Amino acid sequence: MKVAHSVKVKGFVVGAPADQLSARQAALLSITNCCALLMCVTAPWGFARGLVRLYLETPSTAPCAAILVFLKQEEFSFASAAAPAKPSACMQALRLWTLLATYAVAVGQNQGQKNQECPKLNAQMPEFQKKTVHIKDPGRVEEIICGLIKGGAAKLQIITDFDMTLSRFSYNGKRCPTCHNIIDNSKLITEECRKKLLQLKETYYAIEIDPALTIEEKYPYMVEWYNKSHALLIEQGLEKDKFAEIVRESDVMLKEGYENFFDKLSEHNIPVFIFSAGIGDILEEVIHQAGVYHSNVKVVSNFMDFDENGILKGFKGELIHVYNKHDGALKNTEYFKQLKDNSNIILLGDSQGDLSMADGVANVEHILKIGYLNDKVDELLEKYMDSYDIVLVKDESLEVANSILQKIL
Repeated sequence: MKVAHSVKVKGFVVGAPADQLSARQAALLSITNCCALLMCVTAPWGFARGLVRLYLETPSTAPCAAILVFLKQEEFSFASAAAPAKPSACMQALRLWTLLATYAVAVGQNQGQKNQECPKLNAQMPEFQKKTVHIKDPGRVEEIICGLIKGGAAKLQIITDFDMTLSRFSYNGKRCPTCHNIIDNSKLITEECRKKLLQLKETYYAIEIDPALTIEEKYPYMVEWYNKSHALLIEQGLEKDKFAEIVRESDVMLKEGYENFFDKLSEHNIPVFIFSAGIGDILEEVIHQAGVYHSNVKVVSNFMDFDENGILKGFKGELIHVYNKHDGALKNTEYFKQLKDNSNIILLGDSQGDLSMADGVANVEHILKIGYLNDKVDELLEKYMDSYDIVLVKDESLEVANSILQKIL
């Protein structure tokens, strides 16, 4: 066995296995060995040639550090009952060395476990065996997840879309509403307005998911769709205090496992950035009613502007649609600057436009992109697999994301 750090003092050899030391442990052992040398070199203690060895068990088992001293063929341990009544300076130094070395093991245990726990997707993460999971490069995904695990909670942040990503696309074969659809389907608007909104959806949604068109070609059509829809909503004079009621009456549903997802992130104070092209006021009401609008969650979306009577009069700020999230991300660089140490990202989306949501993060170390493919699977699967690390086809759960968080946190 190769020994990384050792010192021989009056017959003593103090050392530790090189392949089981972290950089932090190695540095601490080097310092304590030097201290032991300085204190022992003039000590009168007469040692027979012996061996002191630090046993560092692998992180997969219970951690321990033990120092054994062999004096004149007799085994001697530093248990308090066996210690000399008047220990010499050298013995005191070795006791101190024992305590510090044990501390080094304890400090390094958590990181050591993470180093050993880089998972194999097939063997250790059964959630990845579902038929809905598609991965083009499993080796690369394992490397990214390994980096996320090593970084731990301190380096992690979540950047996610909302509609059809955190919320369900369908339930029992029936389409679930987006934030816009919750209003479109509500009693707050007239039948005439509802028909116009439905016509707009039928026209522009087909363009949004058309695999033959580029993002650049789709872009102006998305602007038209959103502007026309928002103008119709403004005409209806929507009342803000009615939103809680229409959300309760709607068929909107968050994906299975959402409680675990939000609560675990809140427990570890992981920043969650929800970047949505929907309607922010409705989005916030949905997660509020679900009981998961925690203090670590920030929502960036299209927020409504109301007059003094709570009647809709317009929308705040610049329009956010599905294909201009790159611009919106860059405008939120102040938010991301505050999270400069959160250089590891899990990104969740359901469109090609969502891939740019992390563009405002300057210091990305590891980013795992998880994409939900809900429609036109045969035409879009290959494109999604080229751009997302993990593609979840018609998957209405957060099971994969939660399994990764379980490893990290």
